[in-house]
Amino acid sequence: MSENFYITTPIYYVNDKPHIGHAYTTILADVLSRYQRSLGRDTFFLTGTDEHGQKVEKAAQKRNVEPLAHCDETVVRFQELWKRLGITNDFFIRTTFDFHKEVVRKILQELYDRGEIYRAEYTGWYCVGCERFFTEKDLVEGKCPDCGREVSAIQESNYFFRMSKYRDWLVDYIQTHPDFILPAFRANETLGFLRQELGDLCISRPKSRLAWGIELPFDTDYVCYVWFDALINYISGVGYLQNDTEFARRWPASCHLIGKDILTTHSVYWPTMLKAIGLPMPKTIFAHGWWLTGNAKMSKSAGNVVDPMAMIDRAGVDAFRYFLLSEMSPGSDANFSEESFISRYNSDLANDLGNLLSRVSKMILRSGGVVPQNVELTDIDSELLKTAKDAVSVMADNLAQYKPDQGINAAMGVVRAGNRYLEKCAPWQLAKSGDTARLNAVLYCAAEALRHVAVLLEPVMPEKMAELAKVLGYENGFICTIAELAEKESDLAGRKVSDTAALFPRIIVEEEKAAEPKAEKKQKKQEKAEKAPEAVELITIDDFFKTKLKTAKIVAAERVPDAKKLLKLQLEVGSEQRQIVSGIAESYTPEELIGKTIVIVSNLQKATIRGVESSGMLLAAGKGDKIRLVTLDGDIPSGVDVG
Repeated sequence: MSENFYITTPIYYVNDKPHIGHAYTTILADVLSRYQRSLGRDTFFLTGTDEHGQKVEKAAQKRNVEPLAHCDETVVRFQELWKRLGITNDFFIRTTFDFHKEVVRKILQELYDRGEIYRAEYTGWYCVGCERFFTEKDLVEGKCPDCGREVSAIQESNYFFRMSKYRDWLVDYIQTHPDFILPAFRANETLGFLRQELGDLCISRPKSRLAWGIELPFDTDYVCYVWFDALINYISGVGYLQNDTEFARRWPASCHLIGKDILTTHSVYWPTMLKAIGLPMPKTIFAHGWWLTGNAKMSKSAGNVVDPMAMIDRAGVDAFRYFLLSEMSPGSDANFSEESFISRYNSDLANDLGNLLSRVSKMILRSGGVVPQNVELTDIDSELLKTAKDAVSVMADNLAQYKPDQGINAAMGVVRAGNRYLEKCAPWQLAKSGDTARLNAVLYCAAEALRHVAVLLEPVMPEKMAELAKVLGYENGFICTIAELAEKESDLAGRKVSDTAALFPRIIVEEEKAAEPKAEKKQKKQEKAEKAPEAVELITIDDFFKTKLKTAKIVAAERVPDAKKLLKLQLEVGSEQRQIVSGIAESYTPEELIGKTIVIVSNLQKATIRGVESSGMLLAAGKGDKIRLVTLDGDIPSGVDVG
C-alpha cells in the first residue's frame, strides 16, 4: 500500500495537566498510526504543545517565571506521559520552536501583502479561557458559549483575516466532500454554523494586553492570535516553507483528530486559512466525543478529571489503552467510571483473552510443548479459522472509517469464538481418550486464532501482544505485520510454546469484609456435619427462601496452591464478578470448567479458605470420590434466580 498516511492530534495547552481526554486523542492517533505502519504505509504522526497566548502568560506570571521557562517545565508532563503510554509520534512540535515561529511570520506577511489581512477597530466580548472573541448574539446568558465563563467587553484596534470571503466556497466544499468532516453529523453542525453571517477573524492581540506570542512581521506592537499560530503547526511540522520535498511527501494530512469542542476552529478557521494560503485541504477532520463522568464533561473546575497515571498504575498501560479504544465509539461521548474500567478489564482481558491463552498454552505444553502440524481439519475447525481471517478485513474496514471500537470488537469476536470452540471440542477429553490426531487439530486451530488476535491487537496493546507472541513461540515478540497476516501462510506450526503467568491478572475489588469464620473452624464444622447421624430436620418454605440461589457462569478457574482438592473459580453473576473456592479439583480440570453455567448460593457469608476469599458456594452432587456440578438444561444467562 503506497499511499502516505499523515495524522495529527491537537496541540495541547502546556498549562493544563494531561487528563484522560488528552490521553484518548493521542492513543487513538497512535493506534491508527501503528495500524497504518503495519499495513506498509509511509506514516507520519505529529503531536505537540500550544505554548503561546494569554492563559500561558497568566500562568507564568502567577509563578513569577518567564513564559518560556514555564513552558519548558510544563511541557515535560505531556512528553513523559506520552512515553509512558507508548506513543510512537514521529515528531513533537512546540509552537515556541524558532522554525515554527518563522513559518507563522512568513504566512502572516504573505497574506498581509496580498490584502488578506487588514487593520480595523473591533468591539466585542472576549473569553480568556477560550482565547476567543464573541459577538453579543454569540453569548449564552451573557457568558462564553463554549465554556460558560465570564467574558470581558473589549474595544481596540486589531488585524483581521478576511475569513468571510471564503464562506460560500467552504459550504460548497463540505457538501461535495463527504469525508472532509467526520462523523457526518459534525459536518452538519459546521454547515449550521455557516448559515449565519460569517465575520472576519481577528488574528492579532496588542502587546499592551498580551505580550506572549509571535510578533506580527508588519506591526511589532501586536502578537499573533494563538489559534492562528497554533493551527499552522500542522504544516510547519512537516516542512512547509522549509523542506519542499518533505512537505510534498506529507501534505495534505490524512486526518486531523480533534475533540468536538474545537470543531469550529478546525472546520472553519483552518480550511479558510489554507484556502487563502493556497494549500489543499486535509482529507479528513475527525471530531470525537467527550469523556464524561456521571454524564458531565470532565473539567478541572468541576473536579472530575481522571488522571491517566492513576489508571495505568492500577492495571497497566496496555489495559488502559484497550479500555479507552474499546469503550468509546469515536463520534459519541462515553462515560468513564472505575467500575466500567474494571468490568471491561476482567470480562474482555482477564476472562476471555487471558483464559484462552492460558487454556491453549497449557494444553499444548501437556501434549509435547510444540504447536501441532500436518493436522486434518473438520468443518468446526475451518469455521474458527475463517472467523479469524475475516476479522482482518473487518478491522481494516472499521479503521478506515475511524471506528477502532468496532475493529477491536471483531478481534475480540475471534477470542470469544475460540473459547466456544474449546467448549465444543473439549480437548481435555480428547487427551484423556487418547485421540491425539483430533487433539492436535483442535490445539493448532485455537493457537492460530490467537496468532491472528495478537497481530490485530498489537497496535492497541503492543507490550501484551508481544508477550502473547512469545508464549506462541515467537521469541522476539513479533509475529508479522497485518499486511503479512492477510497475504502470507501461517508459520505457527512447529513452534515451541512457553508457559506464562496470567497475561491479565484479574482485578479483585476490595470490599469491607464482615467478620469471617476461621477456615479451620469452618472445616471442623463441615467434618462434624458429615459425621452426624442421619436425621431429616423439616423446614418451612420461608426457611428455604432465605437461601438465594442464582445462576453463575465460570469465566476463569485455577488450582489453589498446595491444596489438592481446591479450585479457585471466577464467576460472572449477571453484572457482578465474584470468586468461589470449591473442593472439586479431583473431579474437574480448570480448563473444562470455563464457560459452564452452574448454580450457586449467592447470599452465603464470605469465608477465607487456605488464605483465599470465597463469596458463596456452588451446588454439586457427590457419591464416593465422584462429584458432579449442578448445571442447567438449556441456555440460561448468569445472574438468574433459581427456585
